[in-house]
Amino acid sequence: MLNRVLVIAEAGVNHNGSLDLARQLVDAAVNAGADVVKFQTFRADQLATADAPKADYQVAAGPTGESQLDMLRSLELSPDDHRSLVQHCAERGIEFLSTAFDDDSMGLLGELGMRRMKVPSGEVTNLPYLESIGKMGLPVLLSTGMADLAEVEAAIDVLVRAGTRRNAITVLHCTSAYPAPVAEVNLRAMVTLREALGVAVGYSDHTQGTVVSVAAVALGATVIEKHLTLDCSLPGPDHRASLEPTAFTQLVEQIRATEAALGDGEKRCMPSEASTRTVARRSIVARHPLPAGHVLTADDLAVKRPGTGLSPMMWHQVIGRTTTRSYRHDEALEW
Repeated sequence: MLNRVLVIAEAGVNHNGSLDLARQLVDAAVNAGADVVKFQTFRADQLATADAPKADYQVAAGPTGESQLDMLRSLELSPDDHRSLVQHCAERGIEFLSTAFDDDSMGLLGELGMRRMKVPSGEVTNLPYLESIGKMGLPVLLSTGMADLAEVEAAIDVLVRAGTRRNAITVLHCTSAYPAPVAEVNLRAMVTLREALGVAVGYSDHTQGTVVSVAAVALGATVIEKHLTLDCSLPGPDHRASLEPTAFTQLVEQIRATEAALGDGEKRCMPSEASTRTVARRSIVARHPLPAGHVLTADDLAVKRPGTGLSPMMWHQVIGRTTTRSYRHDEALEW
């Protein structure tokens, strides 16, 4: 299929620190038809200070008084957990991907054979981080929530200078709210990113439901990333902005239908409508019996179905010609 959209099931931290739950998320992603299942790789102590506040959506989803650092510690997966997940993904036939938040995590993911790297929205302005990612030389998915166009362009420049090929960068438009209000999605900004930066674009969807992801595909997204959870009511920061397995399966089906419907852009009669064209179009016919040697006028002609004779687009060329034979009423004229 032309321009197949890469569908990423963002398991993220929806495993709540449990390897067993993480493996179940891999299975759910496979069953839903996703191409990639993505996690997050970090060391909490390298990511946040002890007094770093939580975002409003994290406060609403977590226990009272919990710090961001405490939350992150509860959501870490160990290196051995990662190795187990990579193996499970290989056995299930789905690509394993994870977002690295620090150099040690990048090293682990490089060791695990990542095919691409994911830059989260919060790191768009983190120059040392972007340089480390760029030096890996892998294709990059760059999320751009909270960023303006100049910041995205600056991040791309850092990646390219560090060693990432520009044509290996896909910029993901997103709104960093969980869930994101539909009125603040601004999908046309995705088109702006593509046109202004000359890179492939996609959409990282934090809205509830599936309609915005499908609309993004219709606007040219080459990648769709959407959070997957086993249960939206589970404790944790991202479950409310995630799809449960049945809904995620529907999303994949809708994306595949949308990309199929987009086609190749050439305007032509399609095989399924060829027979209808003959039935629905019209031909030039004799309005009444006509003798041979008659000079045709508009009063001699009518336009009726089926479209098996001369096209009505030849109307003016037919008027004034002389018939070479006689015609019955409603008989299609010949050239």
